[in-house]
Amino acid sequence: MTALIEIDRLTKSFGSFTAVDDVSFSVARGEVVGFLGPNGAGKSTTMRMLAGFMAPSAGTARICGADVVDEPVKAKRALGFLPEGAPTYPEMSVAGFLGFAGRVRGFRGAELSRRVGRAMERTQLEGVRLQPIETLSKGFKRRVGLAQALLHEPPVLVLDEPTDGLDPNQKHEVRSLIREMAPDKAIIISTHILEEVGAVCTRAIIIARGRVVVDAPPSVLEESGRSLEDVFRSLTTGEAA
Repeated sequence: MTALIEIDRLTKSFGSFTAVDDVSFSVARGEVVGFLGPNGAGKSTTMRMLAGFMAPSAGTARICGADVVDEPVKAKRALGFLPEGAPTYPEMSVAGFLGFAGRVRGFRGAELSRRVGRAMERTQLEGVRLQPIETLSKGFKRRVGLAQALLHEPPVLVLDEPTDGLDPNQKHEVRSLIREMAPDKAIIISTHILEEVGAVCTRAIIIARGRVVVDAPPSVLEESGRSLEDVFRSLTTGEAA
């Protein structure tokens, strides 16, 4: 399978501290990768470098073959990114913000309207389309962030805590949407929710102290007698993985 996401020896240092240390992996179309790790492990830093929001100290990442450093615009055209916190313009309405995001992507007229409508439909936002974002609950704000990531129908999705703040029913809806999209996309989900990995992911990558320590399907870990919970607990308590 052709890899749509390629992370090659990616490293990020802040002074003497190395947050991400020589990380390499790839994600093919049809794969949903759960990217896990204890707080401070380097998950969000890796995602920001992949999305082009932070320059690596060494190594590189490619999205659909486009280097995120050398070809940033080409790489970002193929990427839908839901960052941690999903920053928006709070005074805008949901429809206004998504329309703005679509125009930034180059869509106009009927095509813009179609894409905004489709993104709101997929994330169940039609009922709050005219509501200012600042008045929405945390869960609805998260869905607005997800809608902008899906707006241009990219082949690659990088989602940082996509179900954060959602109630159980909303989590089920988002996970169903991810499963629906998965065959046509390469998807990375950065999460601390182990249940999420078992629900939607075909692969689990666990990072600790900036390095990949596990890269395997959840089923392989279960067959070996080590569940994701076991591995994750050993990392958070400082035991050998």
